[in-house]
Amino acid sequence: MSEEIKQAVSAVESLNKAFEEFKSVNDQRLAEIEAKGSADALLEEKLARIEADLSKAQEVADAAVLAAKRQSRVVTNKDGEEVDLDAKALSWARGIARSRGTDVSEFDAKSLESYKSALNTYIRKDDRGLSADEMKALSVGTDPDGGYVVHPDMSGRIVQKVFETSPMRAYASIQVISTDALEGLFDLNEASSGWVGETDARSETNTPELGKWRIPVHELYAKPKATQKLLDDASINMEQWLANKVSEKFARDEANAFCVGNGVNKPRGFLTYASGSTLPGTIQRFDTGADGAFAAAPNGADVLLNALYGLKQQYRANATWFMNRATTGLVRKLKDQDGAYVWSPGIAAGQPASLLGYPVASFEDMPDPATDSLSIAVGDMREAYQIVDRVGIRTLRDPYSAKPYIEFYTTKRVGGDIVNFEAINLIEFTA
Repeated sequence: MSEEIKQAVSAVESLNKAFEEFKSVNDQRLAEIEAKGSADALLEEKLARIEADLSKAQEVADAAVLAAKRQSRVVTNKDGEEVDLDAKALSWARGIARSRGTDVSEFDAKSLESYKSALNTYIRKDDRGLSADEMKALSVGTDPDGGYVVHPDMSGRIVQKVFETSPMRAYASIQVISTDALEGLFDLNEASSGWVGETDARSETNTPELGKWRIPVHELYAKPKATQKLLDDASINMEQWLANKVSEKFARDEANAFCVGNGVNKPRGFLTYASGSTLPGTIQRFDTGADGAFAAAPNGADVLLNALYGLKQQYRANATWFMNRATTGLVRKLKDQDGAYVWSPGIAAGQPASLLGYPVASFEDMPDPATDSLSIAVGDMREAYQIVDRVGIRTLRDPYSAKPYIEFYTTKRVGGDIVNFEAINLIEFTA
């Protein structure tokens, strides 16, 4: 059993133990409020400590869930067979070339190794430190705007690290393109049909309407700095250093944009659409019945049921709840009409907490509960939200703009937007 799995198992055990204690103490608190009008301060303090322990254990458990999702998606191929390294290298080179309107027919694993070595020299010493052979090796990844496209292994490390820390990528649909936008069609309604006798006349039926959606990619950048002394230190893996610095910045900016981005030079977030049932362009909202809070017991959990069962069956089947930890703290205290808690911890390592029997994902860029806040979403995010990545991550070494530091201006292009407005519902904390 790996150390990561051991930690996840321990977290699940702690989570279940803490939640049982939480329920017991919270029930005592509710009983005191009902009998005396308020709860004992020591009881409130004890409950707060238990909630803190719950949150810590939930963080470890959530990390295990994302790790399990990552393992299921980052694989060699569907049969578990080894990837042909020559084919992998050629596929990468052709993707870069096609994004510039050209193509290449020969590029193998040996060529890719030469490219990696030359890129490492470029990172440490700039163009002037490159030999003629290294300049030739880098030519396949030369960017028209300056700099070079990072090789697929380094790009993969950046993408994987972003995936590890950007929860949306674990749940949404992702498409890699070599153009500036991804386009598709909205199916706005269904074709009509009807029953008819063998010899009866067949009247004309309605034709389904189609609408078009387009998701452009936007430039996301990071500019980590390093001293020349650091670059000259041969013991430091510069590729790993750059990948770590860049992925941290990319992950933070992406996670925020996928939730609340306005669509201007960045992805559009799923929380930015108007309330309504007119498709496409609006997302159905359900009110809690109280400003910045849930309705008073025993009706507090009703809005959760309404939002969940407001989804069509095909989206409800794969639904997940999305909220931040502050909202989760409120949800844990809710009971249904029969007095049972609606939230429960995961019962096994790699299994998320659940709400009304459906998994809960932690999206920290969603707002805390406040008046009119959209703090909870529920639905099939893979059907609802489309992330678009343009192939290739570029880096440009800049020794001039921030002397005595060397900056590495690194960019990727990414877009995102809702493509199915029926697949997700939002809960608004308003009366």
